[in-house]
Amino acid sequence: MEKQYKEYSYFDEDPKKGIGFILALVALLLFTMMGVGLDFDEYLQHESLNIPLGYFYLIFSIDILMIVGIVLIYFYRKIGIVLFPLMLVLHFFMHNYYLSTFLYSDVTNLFLFTGFGMLAIIPKWKFFR
Repeated sequence: MEKQYKEYSYFDEDPKKGIGFILALVALLLFTMMGVGLDFDEYLQHESLNIPLGYFYLIFSIDILMIVGIVLIYFYRKIGIVLFPLMLVLHFFMHNYYLSTFLYSDVTNLFLFTGFGMLAIIPKWKFFR
């Protein structure tokens, strides 16, 4: 007699965006906006801090790509799941290397992405394109 095994699914199979998914993305967006605010504040003080303007073209581009990554995650695109953490780590290292600042908002954002965000994203993975 042959045993038949069922495929067990421990995750929610509903493609609707639940409250946990939305709250995880809102938390990621909140800490991303905190980093953007810090970058804008540095831009306003760039003359007194002796930061070249070319740095801000790069850092604001990274900020925009982080926000685009969150939007892509919301629309179930796999590229967003790759884009967001790569840009977040790049943002952190840019601040650390060029300005010698350790951004706790970036570290917290990375923790939120790997912790709470992935708890909300992994169950929805099969809906991502």
